Order: sequence, then structure tokens, then C-alpha cells
Amino acid sequence: MTEDTAPQPLQFGWEEWIALPDLGVPAIKAKVDTGARTSALHAFDIETFGPAARPKVRFTVHPIPGRDDLVIPCSAPIIDRREVASSNGERELRYVIQSTLSVNGDQWPIEITLTNRSTMASRMLLGRQALKDHISIVATDRFLQPELSYDVYHTSKMRSAQPKRALRICVLSRENNYSTRRLVEEGEKRGHTVEVIDTTRCYMAINALAPEVHYDGKRLPRYDAVIPRIGASVTAYGAAVIRQFETIGTYCANSSAGIIASRDKLYAHQLMARAQVGMPNTAFANSPKDTSNLIGLVGTAPLIVKLLESTQGKGVVLAETKKAAESVIDAFRGLKANFLVQDFVKEAAGEDIRCLVIGGRVVASMKRTGAEGDFRSNLHRGGSAKSVRITKTERETAIKAARVFDLNMAGVDLLRAESGPKVLEVNSSPGFEGIEGATSKNIAGALYEMIEAHARPAPVRRRKTRG
Repeated sequence: MTEDTAPQPLQFGWEEWIALPDLGVPAIKAKVDTGARTSALHAFDIETFGPAARPKVRFTVHPIPGRDDLVIPCSAPIIDRREVASSNGERELRYVIQSTLSVNGDQWPIEITLTNRSTMASRMLLGRQALKDHISIVATDRFLQPELSYDVYHTSKMRSAQPKRALRICVLSRENNYSTRRLVEEGEKRGHTVEVIDTTRCYMAINALAPEVHYDGKRLPRYDAVIPRIGASVTAYGAAVIRQFETIGTYCANSSAGIIASRDKLYAHQLMARAQVGMPNTAFANSPKDTSNLIGLVGTAPLIVKLLESTQGKGVVLAETKKAAESVIDAFRGLKANFLVQDFVKEAAGEDIRCLVIGGRVVASMKRTGAEGDFRSNLHRGGSAKSVRITKTERETAIKAARVFDLNMAGVDLLRAESGPKVLEVNSSPGFEGIEGATSKNIAGALYEMIEAHARPAPVRRRKTRG
């Protein structure tokens, strides 16, 4: 190779446009400083997370000077923590990460320290380590490489171009069951840090300027997402905790309002009826004089009498005759219990369909069959399950039912009736064990795909407060 064919060195001025694709920063102005060894990036909200053996750091970047309303959330493994002397002689212990530097189609890895550069004119500083051997510096010029534009932050391409980043995720759960363990296992497999937090041990600082959630004497860190696994016995308090996370601005896989609505069986049926979701004929009353008329509103025996607070098939009774129905209703009234009366769908023959809806689509479905002699198909009561192919109408019904409660994750139980699918219940904390075992589908993985797509993947424009 002759000197004429040797690669020409890249020429950098004292300021250049660069990109950091690993961090989702497509355009930023960087000052070149050969007096500094390591590059530095202007970062806010710097917070470590993850296991001690493989720590990570989360931070936010404001790439445009003077535009603190444009925020890019980032995360990266920590490769070092290094004491750095600033230009004014102050020493600071900074986290060091590695990222890709991109200039005019050429890319190479560089080390970056994270620090607050709000008093500096440049949001990025390029040190000696970032300047490859074939880069020559022209200290009297600037922007010798192709100029980029901040306009890229206002295009639709930003969302699709954002890199996958490690998230810090909270699973609100009181139980160490299969679903909780799968969420931890799958999240860590995808590079995230997943922390299980007991819902009832959370407490809240409720104020306008700095709402917080505390746990065992300490303020909980900022989470990228919260996955609620709220038990029926703590619905009200669990929803209050989720509401607090929503107030903070944390992405919650299911909303507090959706969980409360789905748990209130009477309200849930009213919402589904208003949305014209197919369901068995249902009636509710409180007066002991209305037993006969109440049964007449639903139809003829056999009937289902169901406690409003029932879960996993408990508190659900099949009354095969009108007299039996009257006896069950009178007994429930004697206990001052709230209950529903529903038409019994005979053609379902003790079977129902559980559709798992995540992110507005059915990701898995199974047919559940009750144990011998039991009309209830709950797996907790000895029922069995197998994968099933559902019809287009059943799929649309399940998606519509989940949408009624604004649930991003829901187990929709429906019956196959002659007149079409009938929704029995919408569960906001569906279990994973039965449906993953029956269908061999990775339900936890599908949930994380939804979370990764929604947990602040693109620049966030913070609202400016009016003075």
C-alpha cells in the first residue's frame, strides 16, 4: 500500500457533532479537550442499581443546552469509579461507563464519566481516550465533520431508534409464588434489575411537590416500571400504593383504577354491560323481599349465586332448582353478604376459556375443565387445563373486556355459549403457572416486551410550569 492509498486521518475541530447510539442520543455537540484523559457527559438523576457484582447506573441526559424539558433516560453497566479533576481544580468521584461514539458513519467504543455540566457551554467533552490514533485536531476550527441537527429529537424515528436499556423494575407482591419468581427470573434474564416489594409494608408521603413511597424505613428508589401483583385481600391499600407510583410518574403495568374496577364484581359487570361486552344475565339486589323477582330477572334455574368478594371459585354456588336458589340467597342475606345472581350457561359443561391479554392482544389461551362433579373450572380447585385455539369473536371479546378496565395485563375468563362468548370475570393479577404450563408460552416475556416498549423508551418532554 502506498502513501497515496493509506487511510486519511479524520479531522476534528475544537467542537464537533457526535452521536451516542448506545444511549439513544443521536445528536449532541461535544467539545474536544486533549488535556482531559476521559470523556464526560452531562447527566442528571444519577442512580446505581443492580447486583453488587454487576452494578449498573441510571441517569438522564438533556442533550440540548437550555432545553431541560427534553429528557432522555439512559442506563449502562458501570466499568469503573474514578476520581476526576475538573478544569477549575475540583476533584470528583465519578461513575465510568462505556458507550459507542459515532461520527460520519465511523464508530468506536469510548469511556465516559457522568457528571453535572450545567455550568459548562458543552453538554459533552471528548478526552484523549476517545480520540483514535488516526484523528488529527485542528484547534482553530470547529465542525469539520458533518453537522447534525437537534431536530432529530422531534421526529417519530426517535422512538424506534431507542436502544434497549436495563430497567429497574418493582414487582408489588406479598407472595413468593410461581408468578413472582417467573417475573424475577425473566426480568434478570433480559438484563433488568427486578425487586420484589411487599405491598403492605409500603407507606406513602403524600404531598404536592415531592410524593414518595417508603419501605422498611427508607424511601424507595425511582423505578422504571411497577408490576402490580395485588392480592384480593389488600386491593384497596394496594391500589393506593400503585396510585402513589402513578403520581410520581412511574409506568405501572396495570392502573390503580383498573384494578379496583375489576375487583368490584358488581361494578365490573356494570362497566361491561355499558360497553356491550357479552356476559351471562346478571342481577343484584339487597332487599329480602325481592328474592323471587331477582331470580326472574336472570331466568330460570339452575342459577349461579356468587359472592362479590369471591376469588378462585370460593363463594360461588350452583343452585339447580328455584327452591335451592332461594335458600342460598336467603342464607347469603342472613350473613349480610353482597352477591350476584347469574344465569347458568349449561352448554359450557363445566369448562371455560382463560385468555391472557397483554398490551391489547391475546398472547395465550387455555381451556379449563372442572374436577369430576364440580361445575367450577378453577385450577386451584383441582381443575385441569390445556391449550386451546380461540375464535376471532372470542379474541375480540377478550381484548374488548380488558380494554373496558384499561388493563394492560388481564386474564379474561369466558364461557362458550350458543349465543356467543360470555365473559365471567376479568382478572387484573392473573397467574402464570397454569397458562404457561398448558400453552408453553413465555407469558412473563410477553409482559416484559410490553414494559420495555412503554417504560419511557423515547425522549420525554417535561411540562414547563407556569409562573
